[in-house]
Amino acid sequence: MGAIETQIPEEESFDYSQRAQWLRAAVLGANDGLVSTASLMMGVGAVKKEATAMILTGFAGLFAGSCSMAIGEFVSVYSQRDIQLSQMKRGGNDDEKERLPNPLQAAMASALAFALGAVVPLLAAAFIADHKVRVAVVASAVSLALLVFGGVGAVLGKTPKLKSCVRVVIGGWMAMAITFGLTKLMGSSGMEM
Repeated sequence: MGAIETQIPEEESFDYSQRAQWLRAAVLGANDGLVSTASLMMGVGAVKKEATAMILTGFAGLFAGSCSMAIGEFVSVYSQRDIQLSQMKRGGNDDEKERLPNPLQAAMASALAFALGAVVPLLAAAFIADHKVRVAVVASAVSLALLVFGGVGAVLGKTPKLKSCVRVVIGGWMAMAITFGLTKLMGSSGMEM
């Protein structure tokens, strides 16, 4: 009897955990840019009615967050690279140097992902003069973007879509609501801005 070969479809044999590192960085960066920038804008919107105050806060959040994500990712990936290099030297496996993570590439990807996420609430607020409508549009646009980010992450990682979307949307709502509520409370307690 000859050996029967079983062919596994390429999709079933693909190891989706290989995507984990770049997928985590991209999803985390975009989601963080979206949620933190929107939360900052919602917090300022809780006490300031001027569109310029929300938009300037959003831009400051975009720049600060992109820099923070890039530096954090650079340091983290560089540390990982150092550990892997030390391990290769101990094991004599110098031929695997091309598979080492690239700290600069990771930093740039993280900063770009953050900035892309941060653009959503900025664009949502940019063209709306009425304060209440602006806050509602930012919350709605961010909710839709969170839903999309959750879905994209689930599709790329081959995980349950509904669970991922719900988790991401609820987390974003909580961050915006807490920031809005606490800032409103501080503003109503007499703290001048």
